[in-house]
Amino acid sequence: MGKTNHTATIDDDLLLKNFFAKVSEVERDNEVLRILSYFKLNPFEYLNLPFDSLIDDVKKQYRKLSLMVYPDKCKHPQAKEAFGALAKAQQLLLNQNERDYLLSQVNSAKEELRAKRKKQLKKDTTLKIKSLVEEGKYDKQYEQSEEFQQELKVKVRELLTEQECSRRKMQMKISEEEGRLKRDEEE
Repeated sequence: MGKTNHTATIDDDLLLKNFFAKVSEVERDNEVLRILSYFKLNPFEYLNLPFDSLIDDVKKQYRKLSLMVYPDKCKHPQAKEAFGALAKAQQLLLNQNERDYLLSQVNSAKEELRAKRKKQLKKDTTLKIKSLVEEGKYDKQYEQSEEFQQELKVKVRELLTEQECSRRKMQMKISEEEGRLKRDEEE
């Protein structure tokens, strides 16, 4: 009777271990899908970090997520792609010039949202009165709200997309001009 209980305990432990391995595998797969579904131009989204994250936060989050999607540990067919995306995101956020560029886009997005909010306050007198009474506390609370953070993410996406389109158009013009110059030289 004692051996049966011991065997049952071992089987239960094994089942529990297998269950947690499966859960871990599902979590890994979900993380791969999350990474690959995010906006490609924003490394903060890849690493699932707020815009005000410090360099140490970037390193810690990269380490945590990269271990989760490391291709040797994660069986998802796109784990290698997700791992590469995380590495690129970290590289961008650790590069001071890239980080400054991204944060300038974040600040531009904030300014646009603040201007939009100011217009809304002019139209809505109760919000305007509340804002004036609380002397800026209301605006700070709003900027810390989930609603503002979501609007900020969307606005940053818009700005980064506009910048990337402009960059690509400029690159296309440069390529066309180089091609024209090359043709002129050949003639």
